[in-house]
Amino acid sequence: MRALTRKRIAALLFVFALITAGAALGWRYFQPVWDPFKASAITGAPFPSLTYGVHTFLWWDGGDVGKHLDWVRLMSFSHAKQTFAWRDVEPVPGLWDWRQADRILSEVQRRELQLIVRLGQTPEWARFPGAGQAHDAPPADMSKWRAYCAAVAERYRGRISAYQIWNEPNLSREWGDERPDPAGYVDLLAECSAAIRQADPAAILISAGLAPTGTHGELATPDDVYLDQMYRNGFQRHIDAVGVHAPGYAPPEIGPDDPQAAQRWFTFRRVEDLRKIMLSHGDEARQMAIMELGYTIDPVNPDYQWFSVTEQQQAQYLERAFEFVIANWRPWVGLIVLLNLPDPGWSPADEQYWWSIVEPDGSGPRPAFITLANMRKVCGDFVIPAREDDSPAALGQVKAPICPP
Repeated sequence: MRALTRKRIAALLFVFALITAGAALGWRYFQPVWDPFKASAITGAPFPSLTYGVHTFLWWDGGDVGKHLDWVRLMSFSHAKQTFAWRDVEPVPGLWDWRQADRILSEVQRRELQLIVRLGQTPEWARFPGAGQAHDAPPADMSKWRAYCAAVAERYRGRISAYQIWNEPNLSREWGDERPDPAGYVDLLAECSAAIRQADPAAILISAGLAPTGTHGELATPDDVYLDQMYRNGFQRHIDAVGVHAPGYAPPEIGPDDPQAAQRWFTFRRVEDLRKIMLSHGDEARQMAIMELGYTIDPVNPDYQWFSVTEQQQAQYLERAFEFVIANWRPWVGLIVLLNLPDPGWSPADEQYWWSIVEPDGSGPRPAFITLANMRKVCGDFVIPAREDDSPAALGQVKAPICPP
């Protein structure tokens, strides 16, 4: 071993000082001095980092839209994400029904919130024959799809903050029960993107969040493989932010390379693998948007029960996930959308029921809601410190969203 020179000793002391400072501040607040994901390369970020959103289900809410949006404000979140399903706004060809969408936009604006709209859910009349039973399916006539995207953007020009174009196309059930087709998705994305940019140039465009999976075949394509193929088909020309999903299968600090990670896609930090794909394609200046973050507490459904957590763990893991992003992924992650504020019609038999942060029947909050409402929030230079009293009573009156426009 070579003897330590004065320069090496000074360097070691400097590193030790950084570590000590990090420990004094609390590890979760310590910012690394290196830049492994090229955060410094982000330019023209569409979202302040972090921007806080929550997935809502307000279309057929039985009149609860106001209460649910008040919950968004109570958490100091600024964005609600809502699906404007094609099958609902154009149930038959050429007949447009805007009643529910108008109502939702009105309530969002009354509360000084912003709306992210997810586009998709092709009506049966617009699908290829045989795709009627799939959860979603690409349109048989792309011009009809483009007309739907244009109609939404034209009607709500300047009132919708961002659009997520499609959802989880790397799963067969979201692609007409056919083998996932990255090139086909990019074609669909390009048509919708062009329509929105023409109608509402200021709207932020986000690609579909991809489902983390290791399955590669007829039923699914792994999210990293699918994202790489999207790049090879030039999808980045059509979007402002890359959409990803980060459901909770493990504690949020566990990385894809950690021994505790059963598989790389099984971690919240799978997002880092997807960021590396962006860098490999020279797209380091673009932001990512996490369009689904959640932990299920499902004790019922076998497909989800095996990775469910307790209500207390759900609350703790979600807070720790946000803290990890604050410390490590800013500003290249701009938006995080939480799962979820529920559809009141869900029952325990519905898997979505168990991702919710409040009781779907409206009887009260789950621990995660209280924790998320009280946790500290950081958005650009704005900071809302954590509330020391984390009881429901400490929430007080409705709060203003962080990072208002």
